[in-house]
Amino acid sequence: MFVGESGVSRVIQRSCQVMNELKTDDPARLRAAGVIDLPTIQRYLNFHYSVTIDLFGAEQSSNAATFYGAGLKGRFEEGKRNDDHVLRGSSYKVLEVRGGQLAEAETAMLNALNEVLRDDFIRDSIGGVERWNRVIDKAGIPFRLKAPHKAFHRRIGALAQVKVAPDGTVVSDQEWNARAGEWLPTDSDRAFVASLMGRVVEPGKFANWIAPPLIGINRQPIDFQYVRFN
Repeated sequence: MFVGESGVSRVIQRSCQVMNELKTDDPARLRAAGVIDLPTIQRYLNFHYSVTIDLFGAEQSSNAATFYGAGLKGRFEEGKRNDDHVLRGSSYKVLEVRGGQLAEAETAMLNALNEVLRDDFIRDSIGGVERWNRVIDKAGIPFRLKAPHKAFHRRIGALAQVKVAPDGTVVSDQEWNARAGEWLPTDSDRAFVASLMGRVVEPGKFANWIAPPLIGINRQPIDFQYVRFN
């Protein structure tokens, strides 16, 4: 995750730099200056985080149990875990929907291995978000990015049955439709970000919306000419 995390960190750094230069957090003024405002970054975070954790599959899966037993599936850092690595008799808590609300349920760990992996990924992701927040803190800006609740914007598994706000509150379809533009990238957000994607090829130059790296690839200088056309 390092390359993606460091790249987003540079986008945030540049946004904070321009916020301090212009002394504003107004998204319209920041967009006019050619950088991505922090609320828009939060909406993109909400989107990519939620669709990524869907990729781990349903909370309970007999296929996951079968593949684990066959040695084709494992948990994150399986070798560092202190259990018997067979997991029969072990349990794990998963979220489910009861009466339109979220509730925890105890289930056999063998059937919950997708959720085990998802929770490990979530912990790792939250650590990355906190590193982004340190960039914002260093700039002296009172804003914090936050990973949304694991039930937010889910399309796979039991949690696809309910609409959940980023803070974990179950909301009605009407409220979701009214507020989705606060929580997820809108068409105008996507059009704006696409408009920034211009070509910059001069060595040592970078797009306006991203800060330069601290050092080049393989510790080369920032203005190193990686590609030469003869």
